[in-house]
Amino acid sequence: MQAAFYESTGAAHEVLHVAALEKPSAGPGEVRVRVACSGVNPSDVKSRAGLRNKVLPFHRIIPHSDGAGVVDQVGEGVQSPRLGERVWLWNAAWKRPCGTAAEYVVLPAAQAVPLPEQVGFDAGACLGIPALTAYHAVAVDGGVTGKSVLVAGGAGAVGHYAVQVARLLGARQVLATVSSEAKAALATKAGADVAIDYKADGAAERVRQATGGEGVDRIIEVDIAANSALDLQVLKPSGDVVVYGSGAGEFSLPFFPLIVQQVRMRFFIVYELASAERAQAIRHLDALLRAGRLQHNIAQHFPLTRIADAHELVESGRAVGNVVVDCARG
Repeated sequence: MQAAFYESTGAAHEVLHVAALEKPSAGPGEVRVRVACSGVNPSDVKSRAGLRNKVLPFHRIIPHSDGAGVVDQVGEGVQSPRLGERVWLWNAAWKRPCGTAAEYVVLPAAQAVPLPEQVGFDAGACLGIPALTAYHAVAVDGGVTGKSVLVAGGAGAVGHYAVQVARLLGARQVLATVSSEAKAALATKAGADVAIDYKADGAAERVRQATGGEGVDRIIEVDIAANSALDLQVLKPSGDVVVYGSGAGEFSLPFFPLIVQQVRMRFFIVYELASAERAQAIRHLDALLRAGRLQHNIAQHFPLTRIADAHELVESGRAVGNVVVDCARG
């Protein structure tokens, strides 16, 4: 099979290679999936670049945790009706050496989730991290029914889904921060009542005006290191900030505003969701997909042979939406 891999960390075009590797076989409790599309996430890019750890946990890594395709082999203990099933994948490369940037991937059967017929493989390759992160950030700690929600980066891979899920789960008002008019249009189309340029002067005042001076009940935060000052200016007393990302490994927060406003902060990483939380998110996302309630924003497709270009696009921050690598030949 053709697969992309790296054996050291570094720049995409220096360390990513595409070559023929041995096709894997499904073991007990596993399925083999013929991968159609592989999603490229910022976490994949950071791991390959060595921003988290320059020492590889395995001698060779096939990257990417997200993907979609068709089950073509089942291992012992897996029901044979799963053969031929369209699926989307999660955590394929989390603490494992073999992710979805290949024509085939083997993984535990539970990590291959049925994909509704009307949903494309490219959209399926965006569910494992972006959509699951968005759903959990909106639904955790009682959800957002009747509340006002600010989605930081409302046109991004996670933010675009978070805007939609907040609206679908009963938020009273959904706001989004963006960095351009094009991104504002994308967030608004997804369901945001107001899209605010966070780089412009008076961004906090615009949020307060949009909420009648009250501020927001919940902020879904993509970069706590960069946005914490704005967050504290627009959050209601006793409001919560749900954090799934940071552009810096370390940051500081002012104690007095946090305690006076009785701010609640929750940090989570989608790879480590509790089993019950992940099951709930998958179940609800499946219902939304089958009902055709979710919009998907694919910024660009790349062939597997151009995986380094895909990584560079994600790394640059210029991709407005999800970046997908097409793994199937023919």
